[in-house]
Amino acid sequence: MKIVIQLVLWVVIGFLGYLVFNSVMGPVRFNKVKEVRYAKVVENLRDIRTAQLAYRSITGKFEKNPEKLITFIDTAKFTLTQRRDSSFIRFNKILKIDEPKDTVVVDTLGYASVKDSLFKTGSHKSMLKIPIAGVDAKFDLDAGFINKNDLRIPVFEAKVAKDVLLHDLDKDLLAQEKEVVSVDGVNGAFLSVGSMIEVKTSGNWPMTYGANDQ
Repeated sequence: MKIVIQLVLWVVIGFLGYLVFNSVMGPVRFNKVKEVRYAKVVENLRDIRTAQLAYRSITGKFEKNPEKLITFIDTAKFTLTQRRDSSFIRFNKILKIDEPKDTVVVDTLGYASVKDSLFKTGSHKSMLKIPIAGVDAKFDLDAGFINKNDLRIPVFEAKVAKDVLLHDLDKDLLAQEKEVVSVDGVNGAFLSVGSMIEVKTSGNWPMTYGANDQ
């Protein structure tokens, strides 16, 4: 009987030791996996932002259709221009004299492929897919206009829920991660770039994952 009790005690001690170890190492493992996945996702979000800014520079708006955005990158061209100061003579009908006037002349020098300029590696082809093994999903992409100070301003947003990125990790730690409010963390329930309610093209990740502005 004494031996049985000792064995039971050793089992209990081992189990408690496991719980203590897991309570310490669980968050460490969670954060390591989270940081690797966030870094991959941020790369794609930065590509999406680059594509959207190129789209706006040519069309004056952002694109919410993923296929159209990728096709744009493959086919669109930037117009290369040069601005130079110039002047001309204008006759003043009141003073009855010729007057010199300054102006700025914009010359078209040629055209450059958007793809060759920004996506030589072809990363735009997969930028809208979530780059996490075992996750078959795409970023939520939206675009439109908002009114600010009587101006109609184009906006866009690309985002993915933390539930999707960390779906296979500890649920309690995931719930805590979704409530994060910190200058060195990804605040909220999503990893995102842009906004449909604010005029911004920055991302919500900290600088440790790379520049969140452009």
